[in-house]
Amino acid sequence: MNEFRIHHDVNELLSLLRVHGGEGAEVYIDLLQKNRTPYVTTTVSAHSAKVKIAEFSRTPEDFLKKYDELKSKNTRHLDSLVYLLSKLTEDKETLHYLQQNAKERAELTANAATSSTTNFSIPSSTSKISLQELEELRKQLGSVTANSSAQQPLELTRKILRDKQNKKNSGQPIPMFPSWVYERPALIGDFLIGTSLSTDTTVPIGTLPLASQESMIVEDLLYVLIGVDGRYITAQPLVGRQNRAFSVDPNLDLSIKELVTRILPVAASYSAVTRFIEEKSSFEYGQVNHALAAAMRTLIKEYMILITQLEHLQRQGLLSLQKLWFYIQPTMRTLEILASLATSVDKGECMGGSTLSLLHDKTFNYTGDSQAQELCLYLTKAASVPYFEILEKWIYRGIINDPYSEFMVEEHELQKEKIQEDYNDKYWDQRYTVVQQQIPSFLQKMADKILSTGKYLNVVRECGRDVTCPVAKEVIYTLKERAYVEQIEKAYNYASKVLLDFLMEEKELVAHLSRSIKHYFLMDQGDFFVHFMDLTEEELKKPVDDIITTRLEALLELALRMSTANTDPFKDDLKIDLMPHDLITQLLRVLAIETKQEKAIISADPTELTLSGLEAFSFDYIVKWPLSLIINRKALTRYQMLFRHMFYCKHVERQLCNVWISNKTAKQFSLHSAKWFAGAFTLRQRMLNFVQNIQYYMMFEVMEPTWHILEKNLKLASNIDDVLSHHTSFLDNCLKDCMLTNPELLKIFSKLMSVCVMFTNCMQRFTQSMKLDSELERLTLEHGTMLGPPTEEERAEEAAKKKLTNKLLAEHADNLHLTSGFEATINKFDSNFSTHLLDLLDKLSVYSTNDCEHSMLNIIYRLDFNGFYTERLEHMSAERSQKAAPLLPHL
Repeated sequence: MNEFRIHHDVNELLSLLRVHGGEGAEVYIDLLQKNRTPYVTTTVSAHSAKVKIAEFSRTPEDFLKKYDELKSKNTRHLDSLVYLLSKLTEDKETLHYLQQNAKERAELTANAATSSTTNFSIPSSTSKISLQELEELRKQLGSVTANSSAQQPLELTRKILRDKQNKKNSGQPIPMFPSWVYERPALIGDFLIGTSLSTDTTVPIGTLPLASQESMIVEDLLYVLIGVDGRYITAQPLVGRQNRAFSVDPNLDLSIKELVTRILPVAASYSAVTRFIEEKSSFEYGQVNHALAAAMRTLIKEYMILITQLEHLQRQGLLSLQKLWFYIQPTMRTLEILASLATSVDKGECMGGSTLSLLHDKTFNYTGDSQAQELCLYLTKAASVPYFEILEKWIYRGIINDPYSEFMVEEHELQKEKIQEDYNDKYWDQRYTVVQQQIPSFLQKMADKILSTGKYLNVVRECGRDVTCPVAKEVIYTLKERAYVEQIEKAYNYASKVLLDFLMEEKELVAHLSRSIKHYFLMDQGDFFVHFMDLTEEELKKPVDDIITTRLEALLELALRMSTANTDPFKDDLKIDLMPHDLITQLLRVLAIETKQEKAIISADPTELTLSGLEAFSFDYIVKWPLSLIINRKALTRYQMLFRHMFYCKHVERQLCNVWISNKTAKQFSLHSAKWFAGAFTLRQRMLNFVQNIQYYMMFEVMEPTWHILEKNLKLASNIDDVLSHHTSFLDNCLKDCMLTNPELLKIFSKLMSVCVMFTNCMQRFTQSMKLDSELERLTLEHGTMLGPPTEEERAEEAAKKKLTNKLLAEHADNLHLTSGFEATINKFDSNFSTHLLDLLDKLSVYSTNDCEHSMLNIIYRLDFNGFYTERLEHMSAERSQKAAPLLPHL
């Protein structure tokens, strides 16, 4: 489970419990990520947890009944949930809170229901119905329900399944039996209620001697055992999913009746198995159930052969009731097991993998009963054949052929092109997903590898290459799970190697990452960026709406050709992208994904402030399939955030350097009050030191070491999932250590950058106002006139003019300073910069202390290398401790 999913689930839980305020979901998310451990279910732990909850419950019988019902339906993760509930029973504080919370929610629901029914009035009725008419109506409804209860649900179920399967297999409708198969109940082989096939006059059995009674009952039993009503033994209508019940003539001799009641369960089991076979033979119930029904039909045929032999004995007068009981006993156990399996599959509405799980569990439960286990093993092997055929195609060729939705892997209609367009697109995670209910319990441990094996082969297949596993072998069901593990492991290793070699060697994944992505998005190509920023500086200063994208594209092409990036074979994949939001808004949109705030932030209007080209500028990169699995839109968005962060820092550094250059000309003037000018130089140097140290930290203390770790991990990766994991981890670590996952830190940093930019603009305007037009005098002095070089007298005169000009310039600068309040402006810049910088250092100190894995502490050491800010930071920490001190007794 990824971090976004945990964040979403925790927020949902807090919302359901109506928990507001406090520290929010972040605390719980950190605890879950640090303390979660896999739960391994054992029979002992599950049983003890069940007993503990039953003892704690006020209605233990209801709990155990519900548990058995869910267990019979083969509900997944039931034991894990019961174990969790048993742990909650030990936590008194949590129990008290949940009880209080449930009480409050019940009161709110009751209040809402009361308020909604206050204005409700029952309309008066002028017509009345008598009790007799009411009773007749009830009988009519009961008869209609009794007549249609057996047919309508089955027809409805088949229709629902058929519609679902036709929707999945559009253009290829699944086959179906003709309607007359279901309209002729005599074809089913089960009892026909309300229809007597015998036309003979029934003699009251109580008037017959004991031997005749036995003979008549044996004949009746032979009919009942094959699903036909006898004269004195008849089947009762079915009620729901209950077993078949029989009515025996009450006048029958008690000794005979006792033996008859022992034999009738065989008929009930036969009835259940026959109904199951006829129902599950329909195509709508899937291939696994069809194969199971076919295997049961084979066993029923052997049973029918036995009954035929007994009928032959009965005609010869050699079959007594006692002999019938003797001959039927071996079959009784078989039919009982078959009926139990049929009922369990029917109750659990099992199909595909869930049917195999039930059969496998039943097989294991019969350990010690060799006959029963052998029977279940035979049925499981027969039922698993179509499932294993689907499995073999998936793990050996990467193809899913599952028209009845029985397989553990489900295919979704997703376009691989969107992986480059949509940030939320999860092609790799959602194109093929595991359906937990369809995982056979004997393949549960290998489910992830089965999913990955087929996905790997499918990617290569979609690139136009036909792949077939060279170690492919037929998968056959066995109780020894090691056989599956070995076969799936071999297929997984082959698929991993094929896709990894395909991406690394043929598609040059590492070359794309190191030659292009790192050079351009992580600003690793220094000379290229110098050329590019020199060429585009004036264009990017314009508002984003005034920028001509084609002009930027042309300048980008020029910068690429003029720098060492010209040797990059993938340079043509680099494109210009002008983002609609600033970096902070983009970050908030990303952090809001899969949370309740997502819709609000996405539907919010863009910022009213007009973005400049520098604030909106970013690179984009064209990635083709299958490299887009790794370098997808989510990864590119993270690269873009890192690039925009560093690109703007580089711009601010260039602006500060330009101020330094322009200030060089100002040093030649002798100002009478130059103290404030020295303060401006000092502030400029502090800002430059801050920006350069931040860049150095991000480039050489975050990205370079993390990139080396990524390269090392990519060399050791054994499959594409490892590559995805390492690449995502690299980006997450870079974003985290560059302060891009913390909106609070990023806002403070943005304020610092804004102060620097405003300061540079102010200084540039001031410097330009000091530049007087003295070029003509300088040229005259140095080069003379058309009459020849200047004479000594002319040189002296020019020197006097230059001295007077410098004096006037100094006076002009002083007057400009005095009238415009530049000294106060510089002091204000200094104050704002120092305040925001101290705030940033303080927040970095707090976050670095709370999270030991953070490397942000290095920023403090770089910016406060001589202890200049230490005293102020200690003072702020002391104030924070004093504010927190009064809160301690209440915790």
